[in-house]
Amino acid sequence: MSKPPFGLNIVNHALIRKVRSEHRLPKLYYCETLNPRKACAAARFLQADVDFVRVDLASGEQRSAEFLALNPNGKVPVLQDDAGTLWEANAIMCRLSDAVAADFWPHDHRQIDVLRWLSWDASHFTLHGATLWFEILIKPLFGGKPDNAVIEDAKTSFRHHGRVLDDHLAANSVAVGKTLTVADFALAAALPYAAAAEIPLAEFRHIQKWYGRLEELDAWQNPFPA
Repeated sequence: MSKPPFGLNIVNHALIRKVRSEHRLPKLYYCETLNPRKACAAARFLQADVDFVRVDLASGEQRSAEFLALNPNGKVPVLQDDAGTLWEANAIMCRLSDAVAADFWPHDHRQIDVLRWLSWDASHFTLHGATLWFEILIKPLFGGKPDNAVIEDAKTSFRHHGRVLDDHLAANSVAVGKTLTVADFALAAALPYAAAAEIPLAEFRHIQKWYGRLEELDAWQNPFPA
């Protein structure tokens, strides 16, 4: 079997598919927003057998009693599989990796470093990118007016933390180790919307180079079901 892009290691994938086919497919509840996007992209990248279930946020489906029984936070993504119900996109990416015996969520010395970047990203990098995405792209869809003060603060903070990541990627092709991990997908979550959301990605040469390689992956370009 040829090795997937970035050296992802998947063990006995055909056997795993056969075993899974004898059971009900895991369900991945999603919508076309930032966090579900990375979970769906991970599922496709890992070639995980899942049943994609779209949740209609516009109609309030996420607030229904049925959905709140899956995730009391009323948010997507949610994964339902033989191990139970799991919410939070980063955790879902890790479980999907374990399900196909991949090292996308590593279980060696890299794991602590992956956790470090996941924590940093949630508190800084994607936090500010997601703020720009929401203020500039999402708010107007619901009749809201972008808050210029919030936008400028988010751009300033993104630039500050972007320098940290850019410096790291100057000497590293991926976030951790030599192959893609869940940390890369987490860090890239807001970047597909960089131009439209005025995220100042163009100021960071090494982030652009790293992200350009992600963009070459069909799973990243087309994470959602057709």
